[in-house]
Amino acid sequence: MISDYRCFFCVARAFEKLLEKENITSEAKSYFTRDMAELYHRVWGTSSAPEFSRELYNILERYTQNHDPYKQAKRESNDLVMSMYDDLKRMINISQNPAQTALRLALAGNIIDFAAKSEFNLETAIKDALDSELSINHLEQLMEAIASANLILYLGDNAGEIVFDKLFIETINHHNLIYVVRGAPVINDATMEDAEYIGMSSITKVISNEYKAPSTIPYKSGKIFQGYFEEADLIISKGQGNLEGLLPLNDGRIFYLLMVKCFVIAEFLKVKKDSFVVYNPASG
Repeated sequence: MISDYRCFFCVARAFEKLLEKENITSEAKSYFTRDMAELYHRVWGTSSAPEFSRELYNILERYTQNHDPYKQAKRESNDLVMSMYDDLKRMINISQNPAQTALRLALAGNIIDFAAKSEFNLETAIKDALDSELSINHLEQLMEAIASANLILYLGDNAGEIVFDKLFIETINHHNLIYVVRGAPVINDATMEDAEYIGMSSITKVISNEYKAPSTIPYKSGKIFQGYFEEADLIISKGQGNLEGLLPLNDGRIFYLLMVKCFVIAEFLKVKKDSFVVYNPASG
């Protein structure tokens, strides 16, 4: 488990932004802050930052009665990338290596993360992902793993980003790939509603992990997901939250595709913050 004191402050800032969005009293906001401090004393150091966030979302929902505070923002993110879909598809089709171009675009999509950034420049992220060197580059190993895999489990991350994932999945055109979304709304992470909205279920099988957390934690997820997780030859994990939940497994089947959004993960991976990585623990 990746655990650092800075993770708490990152989580606290994310919930500060949420509290500013919600129409609840100052007294309720103070009570929530008290509850957050109590939760910190009770579980910090024994749970990961995504698990801590999950419990905070459950507490906040009791005050706000709003189970999906980013619902409108998620729809706008999906609409934004869908409006770019034809141009992105054309960019992939005319490239010398469509699969690698589609993968780099999928990396660019990882910038859409409202917990880490309230504002982002998607066009700049696309250019950077297409043009820059990957700070960890296990891309060739990933392509080889895709070619030989009987079953691929693709772990999604954020709304909006899911459209980039769709482009990559269409491009590699694997015969047996399962796309995984969150079990319930949490931050701007993609759910079954997002998958249906952008048409992911029309190109591949989509399942929920049946767990409400901004990460993937297999032993807390649903039985169907656990079965596919055990069976998969290759697991593609999008985003920093999934990395935080899965990296302690040291599973050589997992390839992590992400933009590194904080100094804690940058230091852990020995890369610069805001860099792009395709990382597989078994590839060195």
